This record gives sequence, C-alpha cells and structure tokens, in this order.
Amino acid sequence: MKLCKICSASTALIENQKTDKLYHRCTECDYIFMDERFFVDETRERLHYDKHHNNFACHGYVEMFEALIDEFVPLGEIEDALDFGCGEGEVLPILIERNGVRCDRYDLFYFPQKVYKDKSYDLIVSTEVIEHLESPLEVLQELSSHLKEGAYLLLMTRFHPQNDEKFLEWFYIRDVTHIGFFSLKTFEHLASKLSLEIVKHNSKNTILFKKVSRTSELVKST
Repeated sequence: MKLCKICSASTALIENQKTDKLYHRCTECDYIFMDERFFVDETRERLHYDKHHNNFACHGYVEMFEALIDEFVPLGEIEDALDFGCGEGEVLPILIERNGVRCDRYDLFYFPQKVYKDKSYDLIVSTEVIEHLESPLEVLQELSSHLKEGAYLLLMTRFHPQNDEKFLEWFYIRDVTHIGFFSLKTFEHLASKLSLEIVKHNSKNTILFKKVSRTSELVKST
C-alpha cells in the first residue's frame, strides 16, 4: 500500500481496466496520484508540451486568462508576481504585466533559471502545473516560502470527481503527463500544512490562497 504524498495517510487502489494504469486515492485528504511505474520520462514529457503552442494567437486561451485575472487576481494589492510553470507562450505573465504588476517567469523546460530563489512575492500563480508534479507538497512548500506575509497563491487544476468510476472516465487522466489530482478537501489539507487560508475557489478548477501572518497564527493558537 502506498502512503499519500500530501498527508502520509493510507491510500486505496484504483485500477483502470482499460489502460492497466494504477492510481492511489488518499483515505484522508482525497489526493489521487498515479503509480510511479506509469510515469513518462522527461524527454517524452517535453515533446508533449512542445505540441501545445499556447500563445496570443489562441484567443480562447487568452480569454481564459483574462477571466482568471478578473475573478481571482487581487490587482490592487500586488506589485510583483511569479508565474511558476508559465509555459513557452508567456501569456499569463504578459497579461499580468499589462495590469501594472511586475511578473517573473519560471518553467522547467522553457524558462529554467530559478529567478525566484532570492525573492519573495505578493502573488505566485501556477496554472495547469501541479497535476504534473511527482512531489506536489515539496514544490508548494517551496513556493509558499517565497510568499510575503499576506501574499497570495493562485492555483489552477481540475478538481477530480469524488466517485472512482467517474474518475476513470474523466478526460483529465487521459493526458499522459497528468499524475496527481486534487479536490477541495486536498487543498484544505494543503492550506493547513502550508500556513495558508483559502480565500475563494470556483469548485471546478481554480483556488486562491492567502499566506497567514505569524501574528494571526499566534492568535489562533492562544
């Protein structure tokens, strides 16, 4: 039996009879992750991303991010941001900059320099990234360490179905690079671990966190 990569609790096995792939659903925080034996290698992963071509010529893609900014980015409260996993097209960071916010870029394949290492930010955004991560807790812990007190973390990834049968029919698992899947319950556990609070979500694919200040944590603990 595998232990959960988020909370270390026990997991239940989910077997896809059509593809023979195995997944593990956490019995505590509801995180689902693919068994490591089915991961694609880095070369195949890069080739998969190279096919995306998400840029400003893709009007639907641009409109999606414009709507994301309108609904979830607290523009009046932020001066600097990081797009973690921005992709080759840089659409979201450019749109953020058009709103008067400085925005750094990082992407494992397209912008691999870790420009955020010695910085902290008012906002970190990561869209359609965490479902690709083998160790999401470690990455989110690192990102949280680069948030200023009271700063925001914005994540976009599809929330998985609660029913195993529906999960196995879900289009999102067909992407060979998608290896981890989250629900609101998973994000609630992550918020607790990372000293974050959930500000808002759309129950579908987007959630905004705020970093809790040390003063607030002390007040809650007394």
